[in-house]
Amino acid sequence: METKSLKYHSSILICFVVINILCGCKKFIEADTPVTSTNSANVYNENSTAAGVLTGIYAKMSSRFAFNDITSISAYVDLSADNLSLFDTSNATYFSFYQNALLSQSSPYWNNLYTYVYYANAAIEGLKNSATLTPAVKQRALGEAYFIRAFCYYYLVTLHGDVPLVLTTDYAVNASLTRSPVNDVLSQIMNDLELAKQLLDARYVDATLLNTGTDRVRPNANAARALLARVLLLKKDFAGAEREATEIISQTGIYTLSALNGVFLKNSSETIWALQPTKTNVNTDEGNLFIPPAGGLGALNPFILSTDLLNAFEAGDNRKMSWTAAITQGGKTYNYPFKYKIKTNSTITEFTIVLRLAEQYLIRAEARAELNNIPGAQSDLNAIRSRAGLGSTTAGNIADLKTAILREKRVEMFTEWGERWLDLKRSGNIDAVMTAYGPAKGIQWKPHMSLFPVLQADILTNNQITQNPGYN
Repeated sequence: METKSLKYHSSILICFVVINILCGCKKFIEADTPVTSTNSANVYNENSTAAGVLTGIYAKMSSRFAFNDITSISAYVDLSADNLSLFDTSNATYFSFYQNALLSQSSPYWNNLYTYVYYANAAIEGLKNSATLTPAVKQRALGEAYFIRAFCYYYLVTLHGDVPLVLTTDYAVNASLTRSPVNDVLSQIMNDLELAKQLLDARYVDATLLNTGTDRVRPNANAARALLARVLLLKKDFAGAEREATEIISQTGIYTLSALNGVFLKNSSETIWALQPTKTNVNTDEGNLFIPPAGGLGALNPFILSTDLLNAFEAGDNRKMSWTAAITQGGKTYNYPFKYKIKTNSTITEFTIVLRLAEQYLIRAEARAELNNIPGAQSDLNAIRSRAGLGSTTAGNIADLKTAILREKRVEMFTEWGERWLDLKRSGNIDAVMTAYGPAKGIQWKPHMSLFPVLQADILTNNQITQNPGYN
């Protein structure tokens, strides 16, 4: 398979993003300026087309839910972990994730994440070189571009381990890159997010990048803080993670914990960053995929919640009632994810939530536990438990609190952006948990399965890139 990940030419991609998105996804951007001719030299001459490059990236994310595109992480990476099972195993793609048997020939996410990285790199270069844009537009667009690059690299490095650090559109440079160590990639992510924080602010803006908007579909400074808090937790910079999470939590005029049935509604008070739907008669791909059709579960909609996850909910946890649903088929009852309530509807009431406030409470709780701030950690954990209808935690020491927080995060964040899989890896528990869970999947867990494969086509193109152990 020919790879597009590390060797694009900028004019082709910029034309694709701007023309196809500005002209074809007006619902997303709500802009009137059509683009009939553009290239990498002139797209950054005008505010509307420069802003449209970034809008195009979000719209492309919203318009795809293929197994290797970024938004499908919520489904397929949870399938790799222990949160989801399959009613029907006939779909080879679903089954390969479920049995942790991914192939390097079609390496999930590698190709498309690098595509988005390229879009961001091209935008950064074009915006920096522009002398004609309104300064506020240029600044905001640059902030969004740095955020997008950081967001994509976060998933590249957490899913694949060491990855090439592509920071330019120059093919001559990119063609010979080696895989950079995880810590180097994380450092670059943090640098990008710090730049994004400086260039953005707390406002949500419309497609012009100038006017304050009501839709939370463009990343702001708090989106950068939210992702940075994750990375700092991964880096074991607990004071930093606490600081970034606190900055968001303290903005109570913008963010509050929503009622359970309101969390995933568009522009909920819990939303830090969301993707706006672009497909006809579909609110979110999550709702469309997870909610069974009228005919019931089948090859196209086979996702059910694992017994292991269902057993992780405590008695009286209202999330189990509100965020899961059941269907009876063949005399047996199956539970499925029901965070998103709309399968198909032309009226948009739900957005795909990418970053939300509850995670920041749980990040801060874990950071505080690591910093031996037991009361602070308990308070944050209890904020999430109280919203779910549960009593205060009984965990009273660091070890018990860390276990309680990870369990709470599992039942709070299931089927959201691979959080369970990444938490198992970050906590060092993945081998023990997946070894125990392997028989339920019909597999014998092997440690190499915790990393996804590198795309084989890129290895063939550049012999400086090596494959992860355990893959051909």
